Amino acid sequence: MVQNTGKLQWHPAFDAALHIELEEDLNILDIKNEYTLSKKPMRLDILIVKKEGSRKVKKTFGHIFRKHNIIEYKSPEDYLSINDFYKVYGYTCFYQSDTEKVCEIHPTELTITFVSYYYPRKMIEHLQKERNLEVRRYAQGIYHLEGDQIPIQVVVTKELSEQDYYWLQNLRTDLEGREEINELVRRYEERKSSHYYQAVMDLIVRANKEKMEEERYMCEALHELFAEDVEKAAEEAVEKVREELKKEARKEADRLNTLNKILAEQNRTEDIIKAATEPEYQKKLMEELL
Repeated sequence: MVQNTGKLQWHPAFDAALHIELEEDLNILDIKNEYTLSKKPMRLDILIVKKEGSRKVKKTFGHIFRKHNIIEYKSPEDYLSINDFYKVYGYTCFYQSDTEKVCEIHPTELTITFVSYYYPRKMIEHLQKERNLEVRRYAQGIYHLEGDQIPIQVVVTKELSEQDYYWLQNLRTDLEGREEINELVRRYEERKSSHYYQAVMDLIVRANKEKMEEERYMCEALHELFAEDVEKAAEEAVEKVREELKKEARKEADRLNTLNKILAEQNRTEDIIKAATEPEYQKKLMEELL
């Protein structure tokens, strides 16, 4: 299951963690990953459309939600900047305006949520000073920015309650100790058939690779996770070789067809027959004519 190459892909895991944390309300929420705003390369990290406007989302994270909810996510390897605020605010306005009818999406139906591992101190201070927004701690790790026409909140994942937001809170690179890892694996084992849990666990394991490697032989479930990774990598390698062989075979067939066409145009029928039965002669003709 675990992929060990390339840059860590935090956003798919965040999307999966959102599905986990909002599981009780998925019947009224339509979560769209990397929602495309237009044909130009502008994307919202996450768009959550609330299908039943009157029903309140159970998790404190979703108490602010209205009809159209824009989510911007920053991983532990990134941070929220002042520019990020204006980019997302602008995207939100564009999303509202990019409709066939005027006010098809009413401005009062919009919210913005910034999710970051770190508290964005500089961004918050700027918004307090330049836009006169007030910061109110709504719940553990959740801050509402009040004073704008669009409801805005900042969610700091490292401050979230582990009890209420276990999987979002564990999207990090600093897992510590066998006890914490064993608890993570225990919870995963209960739901490992879900592709959302698989995506989150895959990212967490790769983000904490060294610590996981230390514990893998002490934990049967972790050992199985890494074994699955090795098996999958082997299968992918075999499949890659197969594809390369098929590609080479197609390429060689095209070369042979081209050679036969040239020989036919030159009325060299005997050479076509001889090349079909003598590989060395065929190779010689290809070097000569192709």
